[in-house]
Amino acid sequence: MSSKTDNHNLPTDECVRERYSAASQSQEPALCCPVVYDTRYLKVIPKEIIDRDYGCGDPSPYVRPGDTVVDLGAGGGKLCFIMSQLVGESGKVIGVDVNDDMLNLSRTHQDAVADKIGYSNIQFRCGRIQDLAIDLEQLSEEMEQLDSQGPQHVIDILTLQDNIRKNRPMIPDNSVDCVVSNCVLNLVHPSDRKQLFTEIFRVLKPGGRAAISDIVSDEDVPVAMQNNPELWSGCISGAWREDLFVEEFCHIGFQGVQIDKRQAEAWQTVEGIEFRSITVLAIKPFSDICLEKNQAVIYRGPFAKVIDDDGGTYARGVPMAVCDKTFQMLSEQGLANNFYRLEPRNPISDERAQLFDCTIDRRRSPQEIKGQQFSLTQISSDDCCGGDNGACG
Repeated sequence: MSSKTDNHNLPTDECVRERYSAASQSQEPALCCPVVYDTRYLKVIPKEIIDRDYGCGDPSPYVRPGDTVVDLGAGGGKLCFIMSQLVGESGKVIGVDVNDDMLNLSRTHQDAVADKIGYSNIQFRCGRIQDLAIDLEQLSEEMEQLDSQGPQHVIDILTLQDNIRKNRPMIPDNSVDCVVSNCVLNLVHPSDRKQLFTEIFRVLKPGGRAAISDIVSDEDVPVAMQNNPELWSGCISGAWREDLFVEEFCHIGFQGVQIDKRQAEAWQTVEGIEFRSITVLAIKPFSDICLEKNQAVIYRGPFAKVIDDDGGTYARGVPMAVCDKTFQMLSEQGLANNFYRLEPRNPISDERAQLFDCTIDRRRSPQEIKGQQFSLTQISSDDCCGGDNGACG
C-alpha cells in the first residue's frame, strides 16, 4: 500500500466484521475470486461451506502429510477441511478467525466432515491473525473469573494477557510446519501489519513454509479508495502494491521468497488500478548458524547468474560452496528445480562442522566433495546409450 496511508480515517474492523457475518449467512459473489480446487477433496465438504467460501487462491498444495498447519482467517473452514485430508490423521490443522458467525459455520460442520474422512484433526480458534498468542475465547472466560474493579481490573486483564502470551500461547513459537492464508491479510489494519508478519514468522518451525494467497495492486491505492468501507471490506482497497507485498516477507527474515502463482488478468479494475491474486511462498531459515559441511549447489540456468537474499551469487553450471542452511533451503519445494545439489561423499555431522563464511562466494572443489584421497576407478559395463551393441554412435 502507499506510504501516504491516512490510518486515522481507514475503515474500522467493524465494517469487515459486519460484511463477513452477513456473508456467513448467505453467499456474496462480490467476495469471490475464481479459484479451481482439487475436486477430490471437496466431496466431503457440505455445500453450505463451499457456497460461502471467499478467497482468491488455493495454498493447500503446499502442505504435506503429517504437517501442522495454521490457516489465517479460516472463515467457513473450506480450506481447513481440504488440508485436513492432505495432512492426514498424523497431521493437524488450526483455523484462526475472529468472526463469531464464521466460526459457528465452520464448527457446525466439523464433526460431519471428520466422520466422513475417518478422523478429527482440526481446531477452530477465535483469535486475531496479527496476534496468534491470544485465544480470545480463552481470554474472555478467564476475564470473567477476575474479582477486581476499576483501574485494577484493567491491570488484571493486561496481566492475564501477558501471562497467556508468555506461558500459554494459542500457537507457540516454532510449532508450525506451514502457515497459509487465502485473501485475508489485506483486511488487517496497516498499523498491525508488521506484527502480522512477525507472528507468521514466530510460529513457524525453522524450515517452515508460508504459503499466502492475497489480492495485490499494480499501483499505490489512493487514500480516498482506502477510506471506502465497501472497497476495504471487499479485499480491494487494503491491497498491498505487488512488489511491496513480496518485500514484507523479506523484511521480516524469510528466505527463498517467490511468487508461485499470479493471475494474468486482473480480478477487478477500480479507477484504472488493477487488482489480482498472487500466491507467495517463503521459507523460515533452517538455522541462524551457517555450518560448513562441504555441500555444493549448481545453478541450472537459464540466466548467467542469480543472487540470493543473503547476497550469495550462483553462476550457471558452477558448483558453488554453500552452508548447510542454504543447502537445505534450496532443497525446498519451488526452489529445488532450479539447482542440482551435491552432497559430500563423507557427510559431516553438526558436531564436527566448522562455521561457514557466507560473505565469500567460492567454487567448491571436487576434492572437498569426494574427499582428498579419492582415487576410485570405475568403468560401467552397462549399455549407456541403449543401442543394440552398447555403442553410443
